[in-house]
Amino acid sequence: MSFSKIASTLVNTLTGGLADTLFDVVKTYFPPDMTLEQKGKIYMELQRLEQEKRHQADMALVKAEQTLTERISQLEGTAKDLKTLPIIGHLILFARGCQRPIWGFFTLYLDYQWFTQWQLSEQQQSALIVINLLVLGFLFGERAIKNVAPYLIQAAQNRQR
Repeated sequence: MSFSKIASTLVNTLTGGLADTLFDVVKTYFPPDMTLEQKGKIYMELQRLEQEKRHQADMALVKAEQTLTERISQLEGTAKDLKTLPIIGHLILFARGCQRPIWGFFTLYLDYQWFTQWQLSEQQQSALIVINLLVLGFLFGERAIKNVAPYLIQAAQNRQR
């Protein structure tokens, strides 16, 4: 799970439903003869307060992400920094750009051999599954793993039977 998703979940947990909770407290401890108009005004003010707190939390999240991104670029450098190196910088940029396609095609080749020609032991098949998960997770991110994981679990369970 990414930093922004974790932080957003935390913010929603901390601020979500704040207005409803406070309104319940107001109804409990304030006079029961409050008019609907008074209740509506209080509820609207509490909703505004919740939105303001949520906005402040969102702004803090944005600032935290920007700070993290700046820190990473300071520690690791950027592509612009690599371009200042005459030949080596351009080679590194080229290698960085080629890495995903090379790993992707290599994994595709392994899978093709596995399904068409190779007779592999269970241990070798397990190793290829792990390689696929690592490469696909790297190339396509968390979403790919989440989408494929149920099928892999089902296949592993069927294999054990």
